[in-house]
Amino acid sequence: MAPFSATAQETAEQPVGNEIVVTALKRSTTLQETPISISAITGDTLSKSGVQSIGDLSATTPGLNLVDGGPSQRRVVIRGIQGAGEPMIGTYYDETPVTGMIGASNDAGGSTPELRLFDVERVEVLRGPQGTLYGAGSMGGTLRIIYNKPVLDKVEGTVDAGLSNTDHGGWNYEGSAMINVPLATDKVGVRAVGFYRRQDGFIDNTALDIDNINVLKSYGGRIMLRMMPSERWTFDVAAFINRTRTDTAGWVEDAGKYKSDAYTRQPVRDDVELYSITSNYEFDFATLTASGSYMHRELSSVSDVSRYIRGQRTEARCQTLVGGGSPCSGTQLSNFYDLVDSQSTSALYPQQEMDAWTAELRLSSNGNGPLNWTVGGYYSDRNIFVQNPQVNADPTTGQIIRPLEIATIRTIDDTLTQLAGFGEVSLDVFEGFNLTAGARYFHYEKDIVGETTVPSILVGARLTPPTRVASSENGWVFRFNGSYKITPDIMLYAEAAQGFRPGGANQVLGLDAGLTAYNSDSLWNYEVGLKTSFLNRMGTFNVDVYRIDWSDMQITLRTPNGAFSYLGNAGKARVEGVEAELGLFPIDGLAIQGNLTYIDARLTEDQNTGVTATSGLDGDRIPYVPKWMGGGSIQYSWALTEKLGAMARVDGSYVGGSWSDFRHTYVYAREVDGYALVNARVGIEGPDKAWGAYLFATNLFNATAITRASSSAIAVGRTLVNSATPRTIGINVRHSF
Repeated sequence: MAPFSATAQETAEQPVGNEIVVTALKRSTTLQETPISISAITGDTLSKSGVQSIGDLSATTPGLNLVDGGPSQRRVVIRGIQGAGEPMIGTYYDETPVTGMIGASNDAGGSTPELRLFDVERVEVLRGPQGTLYGAGSMGGTLRIIYNKPVLDKVEGTVDAGLSNTDHGGWNYEGSAMINVPLATDKVGVRAVGFYRRQDGFIDNTALDIDNINVLKSYGGRIMLRMMPSERWTFDVAAFINRTRTDTAGWVEDAGKYKSDAYTRQPVRDDVELYSITSNYEFDFATLTASGSYMHRELSSVSDVSRYIRGQRTEARCQTLVGGGSPCSGTQLSNFYDLVDSQSTSALYPQQEMDAWTAELRLSSNGNGPLNWTVGGYYSDRNIFVQNPQVNADPTTGQIIRPLEIATIRTIDDTLTQLAGFGEVSLDVFEGFNLTAGARYFHYEKDIVGETTVPSILVGARLTPPTRVASSENGWVFRFNGSYKITPDIMLYAEAAQGFRPGGANQVLGLDAGLTAYNSDSLWNYEVGLKTSFLNRMGTFNVDVYRIDWSDMQITLRTPNGAFSYLGNAGKARVEGVEAELGLFPIDGLAIQGNLTYIDARLTEDQNTGVTATSGLDGDRIPYVPKWMGGGSIQYSWALTEKLGAMARVDGSYVGGSWSDFRHTYVYAREVDGYALVNARVGIEGPDKAWGAYLFATNLFNATAITRASSSAIAVGRTLVNSATPRTIGINVRHSF
């Protein structure tokens, strides 16, 4: 659990009225004067609260939550716009958009890359569709992580280390470091970051007799080079490397708390490399920004299917799969049992590889005068290759047998190419009153080739030759905004904005050809918001009310055997909600902050797909969208001596209950209970915060906070869950120079 997002101030130590500057509109504006629903969290606040990745941000802002399937398997959700398929939230590291892997079910939004949040300048969370400036993938909003850039006139560095212990687990340790060195004063500088983290597991595998099986290791770094050939021209080059290793991210509710009874090991291996170039040139009237990036990612995971395979060892299944409805002969039954037994300890082993290129060129006015504007163009090309075999594992160790013993294999080659041109114009009609209009023209092409080279009757995998499905679409998305500053401290705004994401095609085992293609979906967001500062900016209060109309929803359906999921279009939904955030800074050193969210996310028509078991009906709530969420923090900093200070902070969050599927009567639907988490931190700090030593606790009251629950035929009707880490207590030390 992380802190409440900063509003007018990031911490109590800031001078009154010192506001965060953001660049959400592709130009610099202060947070409280940006007429959209946006929150920002500064790097100092992230550090004080122990936030290390996107997965820790879920309580920082109204309307933001995660469908958390464990490391490398998290879906970011804003304003209840939640579903499988291409991402619904645009995620940017500096100027670079990133996306997840499609897997076997075209769910790129379910595995957002998570780079380490260390040495961060700020995080911006834009709520509501950002289709004009940020394009496809920003239907629900945009998440921007902005790292600190090289400083060109001084050497500086930070060293951070931590040691902790997790209840039901063991010892954890981590370390991070940053060094900044000017190579040519005021002209060239380099900034390098490295990190390593080992978190002990807390899930025990009872079938394999392995305790704490879900050990997590992550390590990597980044290096940034900044050059300033002139006072007007800044040129940045960056490289990021992030490695993640873990095993068995979830547990089985039926087996007991924090227990897994999988017959195989279920490791996850995630390697991300990101390279980017950004050039900014400041003309007298505008800034020209050119950026390009390349991302390479390799993600592999293992999912145990042993129980599903063993469950096929019946005469009834032989009759269905071999006898064509007639009873199997003795020979047929014997051969069928031998086939099942040969795969009785096995797993799905998807291996995915991505190469993605992006480029953007834009020109933004300098912000002086009544007329401001941004115009630009965007290009991206993404290729993902998926190899998804079912392989045998050693029944004693649970490890995959090598060389691989393949029972069936499906390959998918997916390419998505996007082109767009965009522009936005903002006019101060008269003092305090502003009107903004924006548009984006997009074109995308998607090409998918899939084949099954090794069939299997046990999972419904038919032998299929290479099959190509291509789709493309052109269109426009728009944004309109009006704002009025009633007083210097009170601003009212209204907005209507559109969002979309591409369609595509399924390449799923056992899926009929008629269900292969699915279309793009889109939405309109209508909102009214109020931003206020009071008591000479010792307090801020922001609130917005919105309604979202969502058409041609891309939804998750299941194959007839219940084993695999795929995407289809069906139905419409409406999301209505209220978001509020409050910040109080009554005395020096004291900051009190809180946020509250109400979301009513429901279907407004039946999903008439003919697959009634998983299709929703008018009035059903969207899965994994709680009705209520909230968070808050209290931090107090005070002087112990002239050179020594102290701080204490408590953070709390609440996430309401939800369901895993539209239809609560569906055999595989699961209810996800609400939960509350509390974190605490106390510490002492040296002069100018040059060093600090802290004692911290996360999940202080040791809540069993289930973040995701699911079931399927593969799970044989049992409930698979993911949960927050149990109570962890530790120390953290930091030194900066």
